Parts: sequence; structure tokens; C-alpha cells
Amino acid sequence: MASKCCFTGNLHEGESIGEIKELFGLKTYVTGSTSNDKIIVILTDVYGIGLVNNRLIADQIGKAGYKVVIPDILFGDAVTAMDGSVDFKDYAYRHRPEVTGPIISAFVEPLKKELNPKFLGVIGHCFGGRYAVDLIQSPSPLADAVAIAHPSFLENAKLKSIGQTPLLISAAQVDPIFTTEARHEAEQILIDSGAVFQMDLFSNVSHGFAVRGDIKDAKIKYAKEKVLLDQIHWFDHFSKA
Repeated sequence: MASKCCFTGNLHEGESIGEIKELFGLKTYVTGSTSNDKIIVILTDVYGIGLVNNRLIADQIGKAGYKVVIPDILFGDAVTAMDGSVDFKDYAYRHRPEVTGPIISAFVEPLKKELNPKFLGVIGHCFGGRYAVDLIQSPSPLADAVAIAHPSFLENAKLKSIGQTPLLISAAQVDPIFTTEARHEAEQILIDSGAVFQMDLFSNVSHGFAVRGDIKDAKIKYAKEKVLLDQIHWFDHFSKA
């Protein structure tokens, strides 16, 4: 999280259609199907549920037939400025894994137990990417499939331990966090471990494109929309498998 690219971006236009509820101890954006059969949990970037971009993504997945929830994993401390003015190190410390990991587990575990979905998918964007992978550690994964885009600080040891839980990775060509070297290492780990995975590289885009990209740029707009379509297709396939 110590890179300016995590704290910059573009605000997208649109009105979200879901609602904010208190769910399993966290303020949560809820949208889509009223059924609990197929649920998608979105673990956001540092802009959280307050960013309309994140809510609009959830709404589109909801229209595909899923109940979608975005828990406030930042516990009311989401970034609002998009000019890179945030103190990176201070924010990273406040939201270090020892703090954020238990918050996510305390939300997903009771959700799975009490709502008992037939299929539970997890999306992780940027900050949320590493925690999505945390949720599919063998031998007791909490999710049935995961999709992450331009993740921040993936741990190779965690990638080695995902077993057969399907993992979709959407990567940016220009990314100082999930670098070319890191991407190649992740790919080799997944191949060597026999994982079920897909990894896509989008040219001419940078870290954050799937959530906060400048959609006035046709290349970025295409990549952003393709990531969303890929995620929906990924979950559609594995929810029927």
C-alpha cells in the first residue's frame, strides 16, 4: 500500500441502487438478488463503500443474479481524496494485515454460516486482493471462487496454499505493486501447485484501472468493462459447476 497509485483515480458517474445495512457487525452495501443462494463479497480498495465506483460495480454484478455485499473493511476510515495526498505509511499502519484480516474473517465466517449460500464468491480489488486470497486457504477455504484485480502485496506463500479453489487474476501492464516480476512469480507458483486459475494482463492500463480508471480513455474503459465481464463469467461458470 506504500504507492501513490493506490490513492489516486477517477470518480465515475452514476447512481447506485443498493442500500447500506448493518451486517455481521459491519456497515455493508447490499445490492442485487434477495436470495441467499449465490452471494458475492467484494473486498474493496482503500476507497471502500463510500466510492460510487465500487457500488456501481456491485450493482452490475447484482443484476447478473447475485446478492452482492461490500462490507466496510476499513471501519469508517476510507480514503476520500484522489490526489495522492494521503500519508501512505500512516494509513498502511492503521490498516495492516493484523488489523484488517480479523475484521474480514469476522464478517465472512458468520455470513457463510448463517446465510448458508450454495455459492460464495469473493472479489478483491487493490487493497482487498490479498485478503480475498486469504479466504481460500486449504484445507478449509471460505469461498468457492475468487477474482482479484491489480492486487496489492500478494503473498506467494498464500498463493501456494489455495488448493483447487478457482482464482482469477486481472493484472495491469503498468503496476509498481503487482509488478511484472511479481506477476510471473505468481503465475509459476500457481502452475507448479496445480491450481485452477486464469491470469489476464491488460495492456496500456495501470494499477487501479478496474475500479478507478479514466473511462474517457477508450483503452481503459475497455479493460475496466472486460474485467467486470470476466468476473461475472468466472462466477457464473463455477457456481454451476
